[in-house]
Amino acid sequence: MTEFVAARPASTVLLVRDGEGGLEVFMVKRHRQIDFASGALVFPGGSVDPGDSEIDVACAFDARERTMRVAAVRETFEEAGVLLAREAGATVWISGDRAAEIANSAKGRAFGETISAEKLELGLDALIPFAHWITPNPLPKRFDTHFYIVATPADQLATHDGFESVDSLWINPIRALEAADQGVYTIVPATRLNVELLGRSANVAAALAAARARKIVTVEPIVQNTENGLRMTIPVEAGYGVDHFWA
Repeated sequence: MTEFVAARPASTVLLVRDGEGGLEVFMVKRHRQIDFASGALVFPGGSVDPGDSEIDVACAFDARERTMRVAAVRETFEEAGVLLAREAGATVWISGDRAAEIANSAKGRAFGETISAEKLELGLDALIPFAHWITPNPLPKRFDTHFYIVATPADQLATHDGFESVDSLWINPIRALEAADQGVYTIVPATRLNVELLGRSANVAAALAAARARKIVTVEPIVQNTENGLRMTIPVEAGYGVDHFWA
């Protein structure tokens, strides 16, 4: 009998911007010694930390959704250096210089302590749900991942952390898929489907509008071991245009 492995709550963020060639998304290349998606291009993100639920944020979301969004903001800051926050009472994102200053002072300090000390308000309201995936049970490492999309603050510099990720780039979704097909990059199936979904939009405004309009359907693939490999069946209602993929 296969042992049940609980899925760990996680958050992932699609940072998007308009480039010269159209819509671009920020992706990081995972370190090859990381045991999940080793060496692959992924969106910044990771598991929820216990402290994410303890950060006091005034918002209209329930406790679970608030925690997922806090984790999304924290992971984006830790993995990409982009801080989705505003000065207390402000309506605009903090500047790139301010974000870099906070990053330097945040070393060795919990995220919640940093937010409190710097008197910041997290921009949870700017995160738009994009997708929800749960790793199927037969796999040994499982995540219950909420994907969010957000327009990147204009003057904040996104970069990789040099630890979990060793490289990063802004790339048009269609170009990313082409490069993966050519063997330039590795993109795991779940990420690929979300890159394809994002690639239907020509620019940031269209991508955000599409995400707002789309009903989020949870995807927990059903695994079938076939002679051709693992077949992952997913709900057609999730909007990816397919009902299965191969792992």
